Amino acid sequence: MNILFATTEAAPFCKTGGLGDVCGALPIELEKLGDRPVVIMPAFRQALESGQPIESTGVRFEAPIGRKLVAGELLRSTLPGSGVPVYLIKQDEYFDRTELYGEHGADYGDNCERFVFFARAVLESIRALDLEVDVLHCHDWQAGLLPVYLKTIYADRTRYRDIATLYTIHNLAYQGSFWHWDMELTGVGWEYFTPQHMEFYGRLNFMKSALMFADVLTTVSPRYAMEIQSQPASCGLEGVLRHRSDQLFGVLNGVDYTVWNPETDPHIAANYGPENFQHGKAVCKAALQRELGLPERSGIPLIATVGRLAEQKGFDLIAEVLPRWAQQIDVQWVLLGTGEQRYHELLARLQAEFPERVAVRLGFSNELAHRIEAGADLFLMPSRYEPCGLNQLYSLKYGAVPVVRETGGLADTITNCTDATLAGGTANGFSFGDPNAHALSDAIDRGCRAYQDQGLWDNLVRTGMQQDWSWGRSARRYDELYRLAISQVREPATMG
Repeated sequence: MNILFATTEAAPFCKTGGLGDVCGALPIELEKLGDRPVVIMPAFRQALESGQPIESTGVRFEAPIGRKLVAGELLRSTLPGSGVPVYLIKQDEYFDRTELYGEHGADYGDNCERFVFFARAVLESIRALDLEVDVLHCHDWQAGLLPVYLKTIYADRTRYRDIATLYTIHNLAYQGSFWHWDMELTGVGWEYFTPQHMEFYGRLNFMKSALMFADVLTTVSPRYAMEIQSQPASCGLEGVLRHRSDQLFGVLNGVDYTVWNPETDPHIAANYGPENFQHGKAVCKAALQRELGLPERSGIPLIATVGRLAEQKGFDLIAEVLPRWAQQIDVQWVLLGTGEQRYHELLARLQAEFPERVAVRLGFSNELAHRIEAGADLFLMPSRYEPCGLNQLYSLKYGAVPVVRETGGLADTITNCTDATLAGGTANGFSFGDPNAHALSDAIDRGCRAYQDQGLWDNLVRTGMQQDWSWGRSARRYDELYRLAISQVREPATMG
């Protein structure tokens, strides 16, 4: 199959989160299955400065935006370690900016126009590059207009008639909602500005548009696919998602084990696997303690978290739990990330007050994130919602036992440690249901008590390390769904 990925992020060109990981890894796995994937994305400044080899194709095009024509140019590269072509849409007025979507906590004011252009540019690129496309795989709100265009403006054009669309929701909370007059920019007729199509509470909504027009819908875990059909995870779109529920599927993201693997990781103090993790993790734990200025103590749990210091990630719960634990309980804490200023201030104060128990790094370092996974005993992810989550999967591979809230992909991947799950050989972490500090504290306490039972702990760690959450499994499922999307576009026409 010929699969065209329309995305604004693909690692290593540019990435702000899981979207970049998916679109940098999934096409490579699809290529291994015999598919012919192609990636098209904006030539953001971050992508052009990524260090990847990028060359001009000499191909130029024009796309209508409202009442004007906007010119663009196509650059070319490949995903590293593969033959997957990456085409970058160069339009400096829209894409040559410091950040991808906004600065200083505010979206760019012309984001609607920027991503209307992106959608039109993807479709014009198909023609300009003479691409064969069976499925257009669209990602998040920024690509939300593509399914609309294929069923409206481009519906009668021969090259586009048989293209099926699969639309992936990476995070429903970000929908691309704009002033109703921005409908003029799209070129789509006002007859589609209705609750049955593109309108949502009087505004143009890119996400809703895709949900109404795409042939198949996916999101990044089975549990999240269920959660978004009701409040609060639906963010108001529960009616649309229930209406399309028979075409909505959850497919877990995968892990790139060429990058996240303690047996080969160049960033950690000692390499190890499921058979020798006791020694390897001890070396990595001591090295992490030295690096962060904590006392080298092997007999107490080291609890870690990496990520955004925000309420969505459950950091308000950590902020409630941490002061009491730091004061009263003999464990060590390592925290890496940035976010809300109030959390920065709290963590700085706790590190100053309890320097032998709390180590904080406000910022982000990919290399340090690897060393934290290798050195940690327990890894916290108490998210209020988590479409998929990747850190819990990294943690399993590195023998850092996850402590998570039962939501989204966390619920799909972490099996709570109980007598029954231990006996069944499925326990790989600790989980809790209610999003409150008491439930989180109880789950951490269960983890710390398990840590003191060497036999139980080794069993728990080894189970997690031996599990396979690689991209191959996910790619095979996407292949099935691509075929479903194609059948919906082509079989009705054949039957008619």
